[in-house]
Amino acid sequence: MDWGTLVATVSGGFIAISGTVLADHLRRRHENSRGAADRRRAVYIEFISAVGDCHARLRQIAQDQDPSTDPDRAARAALGETAVHEVRERFFIDASADVAGAGQAMFAQLRAVQRVVGTGAGHTSAAFHDAYHPYLDRVWAYRVSVRRELEDRTFSPESFGWDDWDGRDRCPICRGGLTAGA
Repeated sequence: MDWGTLVATVSGGFIAISGTVLADHLRRRHENSRGAADRRRAVYIEFISAVGDCHARLRQIAQDQDPSTDPDRAARAALGETAVHEVRERFFIDASADVAGAGQAMFAQLRAVQRVVGTGAGHTSAAFHDAYHPYLDRVWAYRVSVRRELEDRTFSPESFGWDDWDGRDRCPICRGGLTAGA
């Protein structure tokens, strides 16, 4: 019996099996990573959409100034109607630390807008704009954070021809002077 042939055959078989196992492991890891990235992308979009829907509802309350509606109750209801809290919980499960921090800052500023609208402040009031513009800044910071993570690309206000993310330089109300309580 030729021991060299036997050793070569066993070694070749071991190398082939090891390569197959390693390739399968790497493929599975890549698929899992891609699945996690897809889940994060989906929840990041779902979260900013829910926050945006809530903001639109709050802005509508501030614009309507309906005397038959309690603004505090309507502003609190806007959070529930848009399911922001539920989406936020799913967001925190999948988000990276950086995006979670940016998302929480955006949510905190949305809550500031909600509290101001709850006092009855109109959409042209200084109080509303003092909460709205920092909210807008946090929305853009969130977008930048998500893009940095998912696409390793970012942009700046200058990419859009703007001075800052908060929009004060583009706000016709802020540029023209705010009204006291409307």
